[in-house]
Amino acid sequence: MPLKLTSYYHGKDIPELPGKDIFHSKDLFLFYEATSSYTPMFIVASREGKPVAKLLAVIRKNAQLLPFPFLKRCEVFGTGECLDDSIDKEETFNYMLEHLTTEALRHASIIEFRNLEHALDGHKYFRANKYFAINWLRVRNSLHKIDKVEDQISPSRVRQIKKGLKNGAEVYETNNMAEISEFSRMLHKIYSARVRKYFPTLEFFQLMNTWLISKGFAKIFVVKYKGRIIGGSSTLYSGGNAYLWFSGGMTKRFVPQYPGVLAIWAALADAKFRGCSHMEFVDVGLPFRKHGFRNFILRFGGKQSSTRRWFRIRWNFLNNFFIKIYA
Repeated sequence: MPLKLTSYYHGKDIPELPGKDIFHSKDLFLFYEATSSYTPMFIVASREGKPVAKLLAVIRKNAQLLPFPFLKRCEVFGTGECLDDSIDKEETFNYMLEHLTTEALRHASIIEFRNLEHALDGHKYFRANKYFAINWLRVRNSLHKIDKVEDQISPSRVRQIKKGLKNGAEVYETNNMAEISEFSRMLHKIYSARVRKYFPTLEFFQLMNTWLISKGFAKIFVVKYKGRIIGGSSTLYSGGNAYLWFSGGMTKRFVPQYPGVLAIWAALADAKFRGCSHMEFVDVGLPFRKHGFRNFILRFGGKQSSTRRWFRIRWNFLNNFFIKIYA
């Protein structure tokens, strides 16, 4: 029996579905739906009335100056989640990809598939649907083979952690709305200086507390010094792994407290405590350009590897141009 694809645009219509991938869950859909700057779309593949795969995409305004300023972009983490091992996962993804591409390009100018588990995931079908690939990098810390996170952190980083705590910095998890708001404003000042780095609104983190943190799918850690938040990080948990979503610290003004270092250390230590197998840093940049954050996090003991991001642009002439460049 052929697959049936159903698209959902309202959380109230989505049935309860099995699965362990937070990036393709109803919970994350509801979070995006509640956030004013996001428009989520949920695709469910069914056979004989039984859901066999699902895929969550979200459309938002592109805040980067280049190459597509102030246009809407559709983002997908990974290639969806398979709910039935008996189906052909690649073929099922092909059906969902075709459907998503048609639907998303009605509302967005560019589609981006990011954070693929393996670099070759969906390669054949991305090409068939006129996507082009750009090489990317990923950094992951393996946590399941160590006793504590300090075992894989560089000695200089360990000294910085100890100095930061000795010099009066406090690090802890928070779900206090006032602290979350201060954390968001602090990070926004840091990220606003990075022209190509997207950063969400204050509402994003406030609703993150309501829809994700309260259900155990996410956490926010803050670094505080003399009553002021000077650093912090936010983490998602999915399928036995942790994902560092956002992180930063006021490193120039509070050098002795090492807020950026403590923010990542807190997320790593918590992921280890929860029994996560890996911590993945969600965005570490392109392989052919310098990336200060990537160099910074590699000293926490993570391994760097190559992956890809796949893109599809609404305008065929421009999309074909990039296909030729990145073929």
